[in-house]
Amino acid sequence: MTYPSVLTEAHPNLFRIDQQLNKLVQKIELLNYVNPINIEQEKRNFFASKYNINPNFKYRKIDFDAHKLQQALFSQDIDSIRDPDTQKFYRDVIYDYSGLVQCIETIGRGRKFYYNALKSFGTPTQKDVENAQFILHFQDEEYNQEMFPVFSADEATEYFLEFSKKYDFEVSIKHSTKITAAAMVQNNTQRMLLKKNHRFSANQLKVLANHEIGVHLVTTFNGMKQALKIFHNGFPNNVETQEGLAVFSEYMSDCLTLYRLKELSYRVLAADSLHKGFNFCDTFDLLHNQYKLNREEAYNISLRAHRGGGFTKDYKYLTGLKKVYDHYKTGGDLSLMLTGKVSLKHEQTIQKWQQEGLAQKITYKNEAFLSNTNSNNTIDFILQNLK
Repeated sequence: MTYPSVLTEAHPNLFRIDQQLNKLVQKIELLNYVNPINIEQEKRNFFASKYNINPNFKYRKIDFDAHKLQQALFSQDIDSIRDPDTQKFYRDVIYDYSGLVQCIETIGRGRKFYYNALKSFGTPTQKDVENAQFILHFQDEEYNQEMFPVFSADEATEYFLEFSKKYDFEVSIKHSTKITAAAMVQNNTQRMLLKKNHRFSANQLKVLANHEIGVHLVTTFNGMKQALKIFHNGFPNNVETQEGLAVFSEYMSDCLTLYRLKELSYRVLAADSLHKGFNFCDTFDLLHNQYKLNREEAYNISLRAHRGGGFTKDYKYLTGLKKVYDHYKTGGDLSLMLTGKVSLKHEQTIQKWQQEGLAQKITYKNEAFLSNTNSNNTIDFILQNLK
C-alpha cells in the first residue's frame, strides 16, 4: 500500500516502525501453535483410562527463532515517534507481542507456559467466577430441534459460503483435525477452519456464521484496508474485545442461547481451576461429575483450558461480552471496534487517528449490529445483571 506523502511527512517514523513490526509479527499467531496435534488420540486414551490419566498433548514445532524475534522487537526506536500518545501505544504493542512470543516459546512446558499466559491474558477474578455461577443457576431451556447436531463439515461449509455472500470479500474454508473449537479464523491467512469430524446443529451454524464471519473475518478484512498494519496484526490485549464483539454478534442476530452462555461460563470455571492448581483430570472431574456436563463437552472445555500447559484466554469471552453489551447500551460506536483487531480501551486512539487521516472508517459492516433482533428475555435479564 502506498501512503499519501502528507501522512508520511507528518509521521515519518510511525509508518517505518509499523512496517518493521508487520514483518516481524507474521509468525506470532498463538492459536496456530497452542492447539495440540494429537487431540483425537489423547481423547480416546483419556476415556479408555476412565478419566484417570492426564492427556499427553503434542504440539507443532515453532518455525522461527524466538530469541532473535524478541531482540528485533525491542530494538525498534519507538522514541522517534513524534506523538507521545502514539509512542506509548506502540511501546505497549512491543510488550504485548513480546509476551505472546514468550507464550509460544513455552508451549507444552507446563507452569512456564501458564505463567506466560497469565501475563498476556490474566485469570478470572472472583467477580468473573460469580458471574459464571449466576448464569449456571438458570434452569436449562427446552432442547429444541435447532440444537440437534446433524450437519456435517461439508454441509457447514456450504452454509458459511452462502452466508458470506452478503460480504464483499472472499471466504476460504478448510477442514482440520487439529483445532479445539468447532470453527476458528486464521487472521494471517484470512481462512476459516472447520473441525473435520464435527456435527453442527442449525443453531451452531448461525452462531458460528455471526461470530466467525460477522466479526472475526470482518475485522480481519477491515484491518487489511487500514494504512497502519497494526490494525490487522492486532492491538495490545485485543482478545477480550474481539471475542466480546463476536458473542455480541450472536446476541444481536438472535442465536445466543442460555446453553451457549453456560458454555462460556464453564470456560470461566475451567480457567479458574488452573489458578487453583488443578490438572486436566481435576478440571474434567469438576465439569463432568460436579456440574454434570456430558463427557464430550467436559473434555473439550478442559482441553481448551489445559492446552499448552494452562491457557486462561477462554474466560475473556464472557467478560468481553459484558463490556461490549454495556458499551452498546450506553450508545457506544461499535463500528470503531470493527476497524481491525482493536480493543475498547483504545477507542480514543482510533478516533484520533481517524481525525488525523491515519485510520479510515470501516469498509465491511456487521449486519447483526444494525438492529437488535434478540427475542430471548432470559438472555437480556442475564446480561443486564452481570456484575
